[in-house]
Amino acid sequence: MLYQNIVVLCKGKGISISKLEKETGLGNGTVGRWEKSSPSVENVKKVADYFQVSVDYLISQSAVQS
Repeated sequence: MLYQNIVVLCKGKGISISKLEKETGLGNGTVGRWEKSSPSVENVKKVADYFQVSVDYLISQSAVQS
């Protein structure tokens, strides 16, 4: 869910995952690893703040459908 929601948000903003990582100070490939592993709350918060959404939105299943 989290990874898919981030992909949707990136597409909506017209940016790549790589650009998101650079602009939020995350390491290269960090977000991609979230597809299979759990990130830290701090890193999820960075992404939520970047997109101006809540952490709950990022991790919700309904976000993918909207």
